[in-house]
Amino acid sequence: MTRVPETPLPGGTANRGLVVRVGDTVRRPVTPFSAATHDLLAHLRRVRFDGAPCFLGIDEQGREILSYVEGEAPIHPYPAWAHADEALAGVAVLLRGYHDAVESFDVRDHVWPTRIPAGYGPVLVSHNDPNLDNVVFRGGQAVGLIDFDLAAPGSRVWDVAVAARLWAPLRPERDVADVRRGRALERLRLLVDAYGLDAGDRKLVLEALIPSHDWIYDLISTAARAGSGGFARYWTGDVPARTRRTRAWLVRSYDDLRRALS
Repeated sequence: MTRVPETPLPGGTANRGLVVRVGDTVRRPVTPFSAATHDLLAHLRRVRFDGAPCFLGIDEQGREILSYVEGEAPIHPYPAWAHADEALAGVAVLLRGYHDAVESFDVRDHVWPTRIPAGYGPVLVSHNDPNLDNVVFRGGQAVGLIDFDLAAPGSRVWDVAVAARLWAPLRPERDVADVRRGRALERLRLLVDAYGLDAGDRKLVLEALIPSHDWIYDLISTAARAGSGGFARYWTGDVPARTRRTRAWLVRSYDDLRRALS
C-alpha cells in the first residue's frame, strides 16, 4: 500500500509546522478542547454550512483528521488580492453565514479553550481568530473559515470587531504598508455594511474593539512567557511595540471610529 505523503501547511502560530495535508485531509494536533470543536464542526455539517472543514476522526498518530478546504488562505507576505475591498466584503458575508449557522448550537456541556468577555450581544460560538490566514478563498471569494482552536462562546459582534481590526486594518498608518493605508475607517464601514449589522450592534462593535485587542494579545503574551514555542516565536522583535501602538491608536481614534460606524 502506497503511503500518501504529508505536506506541511504554512501559516498559524500555536501549531506552526505541526499541521499537514495528507491527500484531501488535514492532520492537526489534538488539544484538551478538541471535543468541543469536533461537536461544533459536526453541527455545522448538519445544518449544511459548507464554509468550514468537516471532522473525520482521529488518525493512528492521535491527530485529528479534517477535510481539506480547497482554495488559498492569504499568508504573510499577503498577496495584493487579499487587500481588495471585495475580499473584505466577502469575509463579512462568510462570517454572517457562519454565525447564522452556529446560532442553533448549544454551547453548554462543552469545555472551551478560552473565555470571551460578556456583554456584546447574544451568546454563540464565535470563531475568535478570523485572521487573514484563517480564511480560505477561491476565485477571489471567501469560502471557508479554518483553525477553530480559539472558538468559544462569544458573540457576532466580537467576531466582527476582531475581523475589523485585522482586515481593515485598524492600526496606525505607519504599520500599514499596502493599498489599505489611510482607508481604515472606510473599510471598517464597508465590513459592517456587508455583514448587515444594525445600529445597536454597530455601537457594540465600537465598544468591543479595545477589549478584543487586549484579549488576544494578553493570550499571546501570556503563552509566550510560559514558553509556548509558536507564541514565543511570534512575540518577538517589533511585535510588542506594534501592539502597544495599535492600542494607543484605537484609544486616540475612538471618535473617528464612532462616526465611521454611525
